[in-house]
Amino acid sequence: MTNWFRQHRYALASALTQLRASPGNFIFNVLVVAISLAVPIAGLTFIENIRPVASQLSIEPEISVFIQTSVTSADAALLATPIKKTLKDAGVNAKLSFIPKDKAFATLESTSNLAEVLSNLGGNPLPDAFVLSLSNDDADKIEKVSTLLRGLDKVEVVQVDSAWIKRLAALLHIAQISLLFLAATLALVVIVVVFNATRLQVIAHQTPISVSRLLGATNGFIHKPYYYMGALLGGCAGLLALGLVALSLPPLNTAIGEFAKLYSAEFHLSPLGLLPSLALILVAKILGLCGAYLSVRRQLTKIPQ
Repeated sequence: MTNWFRQHRYALASALTQLRASPGNFIFNVLVVAISLAVPIAGLTFIENIRPVASQLSIEPEISVFIQTSVTSADAALLATPIKKTLKDAGVNAKLSFIPKDKAFATLESTSNLAEVLSNLGGNPLPDAFVLSLSNDDADKIEKVSTLLRGLDKVEVVQVDSAWIKRLAALLHIAQISLLFLAATLALVVIVVVFNATRLQVIAHQTPISVSRLLGATNGFIHKPYYYMGALLGGCAGLLALGLVALSLPPLNTAIGEFAKLYSAEFHLSPLGLLPSLALILVAKILGLCGAYLSVRRQLTKIPQ
């Protein structure tokens, strides 16, 4: 066990010695790898910030039925009977809520910054409406129900309110798959960069490697310093990539905050937590190690024994 620790301590010291011998090349390679890693990390940060918001939104299908504005609220309320009959004929159980136009207008005034604008309209432009909350079991019948409701007398518009939430969930799923493919592609870029950097290191140290072999050094002993170099390169690049993404968030949050205010909302992007960040640094180290492993095994076969 002591010999094992001694070999790894020597390999790490040798890797650091090589790093100090050519710090410019190491820094350049770290920058290239960090830029490659920053793109998927930024995408992951965005998705992780959006996911909690999307999960809090109800995805139970809802249908809003807007009555013609020429119909009085008293007459509009009577439409509950034909709507219930339509739902029964379609075999759908739904919770039916009637929202009078006056109540909707008062709610809009109290929950938005448009009170002054609404007061200048000279009247209430909103229609009476019914909101139908369907169960997820009846989600496949929502189009059929919507079509039947559009055919009712005095109905102006029928709108499926939860459709955009489903679209958002679908877009998030597409974004996750796209991010996965992008990450896989850029992971290959990282491996190639480390592969070439390690290859140049091995070529530059052909003579010391040949001498080490003459003295009885095994391939495993010769490989270890380059493995440490690859892991150090990947780890430093991962740490730098996380830093670049974190530094880009404040100006982004300023722009996002101004945009969110237009919708009377608040939203900002937060950096990844400690555990995800450590996991990404570990992945970056593994990618660097893989690049070094492939390069060393291939390049050392070209050096005469």
